[in-house]
Order: sequence, then structure tokens, then C-alpha cells
Amino acid sequence: MALANDYNSVMSRKGEIMKKSVGIDYSSFESGSIAFDYEKMMRETGYTLEEMQKIQHSVHVGNTPIIELRNITALARKCAKPGYGARIFIKDEACNPSGSFKARRAANSVYHAKRLGFKGVVTATSGNYGAAVASQAAMAGLKCIVVQECYDSKGVGQPEIIEKARKCEALGAEVVQLSVGPELFYKFLLLLEETGYFNASLYTPFGIAGVETLGYELSMQFREKFGKDPDVVVCTNAGGGNLTGTARGLIKAGAATKIVGASVDLSGLHMAADSQFNKKSFTTGHTGFGMPFSTWPDRSDVPRSAARPLRYMDRYVTITQGDVFYMTEALASLEGLEKGPAGNTSLAAAFALAQELPEDQMIVVQETEYTGAGKHVQPQLTFARSNGIEVYFGDPKDEVPGKNIVLPSHPSLIKATDQDLDHMRRSLIRTAVNTYKVTPTEEDIAFLAEETKTDVAFVKEVLATL
Repeated sequence: MALANDYNSVMSRKGEIMKKSVGIDYSSFESGSIAFDYEKMMRETGYTLEEMQKIQHSVHVGNTPIIELRNITALARKCAKPGYGARIFIKDEACNPSGSFKARRAANSVYHAKRLGFKGVVTATSGNYGAAVASQAAMAGLKCIVVQECYDSKGVGQPEIIEKARKCEALGAEVVQLSVGPELFYKFLLLLEETGYFNASLYTPFGIAGVETLGYELSMQFREKFGKDPDVVVCTNAGGGNLTGTARGLIKAGAATKIVGASVDLSGLHMAADSQFNKKSFTTGHTGFGMPFSTWPDRSDVPRSAARPLRYMDRYVTITQGDVFYMTEALASLEGLEKGPAGNTSLAAAFALAQELPEDQMIVVQETEYTGAGKHVQPQLTFARSNGIEVYFGDPKDEVPGKNIVLPSHPSLIKATDQDLDHMRRSLIRTAVNTYKVTPTEEDIAFLAEETKTDVAFVKEVLATL
């Protein structure tokens, strides 16, 4: 008998669909309360760091270069007080086959899917991950479907998302484009069930462990070139996998590097609201994902997300859309490197943060991404204007998401705004208690301390206020 395919029926089967399509029994890590065994789940990848590196190298992923941005460093030093202005570097992940670090996540996921005997893979993303999965699936001889949240109710799509759809199709994927709203997850589940394909989720242990090679590789390259680890690594933070995987790789290398998350400030805009979906001017690394996924990782498309950024974040800063557009142009005109907005989000933050550090320190932007027609500054700004967004030069602190984009009239106006990590940690603890509706056990309290990179005393102090 055919299964019912209405929304409620499909959503009621999501646990069963996920288990079958990922090959992980998430219940085996659960405690029956708030806590779960995160490290045991990560070991379920079944691959050591060395095995992951071997898999990635066999499909031309990794070994990307470190590039020092001497001219941008010089500009930062002009804006800093004497003796300050750390050396700024990028790890050029655009050199991967699909043009972003997400090739590392996709390589492991697709390898695992083929190893398990799946005939194809499905992923839900409007970002670079779709292109990465399409690229790796093509190499592996697997089918690929990318489900993409693309349009508002009027059928208008952002140039960056449309560009990524073009990239996915060019790499052989079938792209299913949807309007903003709950339809995305429903359609994703339905496709997994109907095709029997592997769920190449961004948030499985396979995907996150794939990024560990990036952090490890970065550390090894710096030690070889400079005899030390970088002082600061800045990671663009959205769903949290980028920061989580990179940090775990640095830890495996034994690096004592400070980890900074960076997002574009889109406060006040609701990512799932049809009327606001196109009010943001690019889709990458913004607070609409960065904040909710940091404070509650398990909102993803698997029962337990392997991306848990608050476990690893030492600092979290935001910058503005105008800052990112400015740094995108600066990178091209001063360094001769044309890259997309994902890494340039972290670059804008790194430019500001470098001015806080002495000249002998080193700060790294751990990713770049490819650029293309829809990712360039001009089509994005033209799209913004067509949506009633005012664009002008001035002080970025006057930027109001959804109303204007303020391009800095001078580079000294680019500032990184610190977010309150303790507030985010408290939010995660509150959400955990409200979600599971239990009195936290000692095991839960220890787990929450790890989740928030704090200690038992901090967790108990928050619990006492609930």
C-alpha cells in the first residue's frame, strides 16, 4: 500500500526516513535526557583523520594554498595605532574542484554513500554545498539531487542563489527549486523516501569530520612556513559546520589558536518570511543562520547535528553587508584576487580584528569561495536597489538590515561588533531544558558545560534562574 504523501504524514515519518537515508541510528548516542554522546557520534564516521585526507586527496580536494595579503595588511596598519596590525592571510579554498571548502564535506559524504551502496545523494541547500555534492557525485558516478530554497512567492530569486543553481546543474545535478517556507524540508524528506538516495546532509558526522582536514592542514602549513600556529583563525559562521570542523582539526593538530566566528549582521530580518527573504543582499554567513544554529544546533535536518559551534568559539563578531562588499572590492583591487562573499565575510572581520593585534601576530581567514555572475558586487547591489534598499557611502554603523546598505566611506570605519557569548550560552541551556522538559541530571549539566564551553558552575547558575 502506498504511503500518504501529505505534509503531516511525511513529517511524521521523518525519523524513519532519516535513519534509512543516513545509515546512523542516532538513538544509540542518547541518554534519555538532554545529554548525548557527541564524541561517540563523531567516531561513527568510521574514518581517521588520515583516512579522510586520503579520501579527499583522491578526488582533488584539499592541499589548498595559504596566501598572505600584504597589501590589505598594509591598509589595516594605516588604520591601526603604531605597532599594531597583524599579518592577514587567507586559506584559498576556492581552489577545490567545486570552488569552496564544502568540497571537503561533500567528498566524505559521497564516498560514504558509495561505500554503503547508495545509487545517489540528495542535499537541501541554497549554498555552495550543493555544487560540492554535485561535483563529488559526478566523480563517484552517483546521481545527485539538490533541493534549493530559491524564490519568494512572486517567483523572484536572488542572483547569488540562482548562480549556485547554475553551478549545480553545470556539475550534473538535478536542481529542485522551491519558494521560501516549510516546503523545503517536506520536499527533501519526500525525495529521500521516493529515491532511496543517501542524505548528504551538511550536519552529519561525515560532513563535519570532512572539515577537520582543513583546520589540521592549516596548522601544518603554518608550522612549515613560519614555525608556529596562527594566533587567530576567523571562520564565517552560518550553520556552524565550518567553524566546528576547522576548530576540531586545529585541536587534533595540537594548536592553541583562538577561534573567532564571524557573521553578517542581518538582525531584524526573518529568513523564513516571504516578505523579507529577498531583503538580504547575499545568502552567506549571516546571523539569520549563525545565531539560531549556534544557540540550538539540533534544528537541522538530522536528529543530532554534528555542527556545534559554541563548543569551540572563543569570540563571535558581526560585520555589515557594506563591510563585506567593500572588502570584496579591496581584495580584488589590492591583491588581484576575486572571491565570493563567504570568505570575504571573515575577511572584513579579520581586517578589523587585525588592528587590535601587534604586527608580529598572524590572523587567518580559513576559507575563500569561487565567484560567479550572481555573486559579484554589482548584481547584488542592483538587486538590493530593485527591492527598495538604499545604497550609499557613509558609516556602516548606520546600516539597518532590510532598509539600507552603507558602504564604508573610509576603511577605518570597518568595525567588528562583539556578540555576547554568555547570552548565547544561556539561550542554549534554556532551550535544552524547554525542549526536553526534564530536570537536568548531573550528566546533563556536564554535557551542557561542554556544549557552551563553560563549566558546571556556569550551567548551574543559569539553571537556577529558570
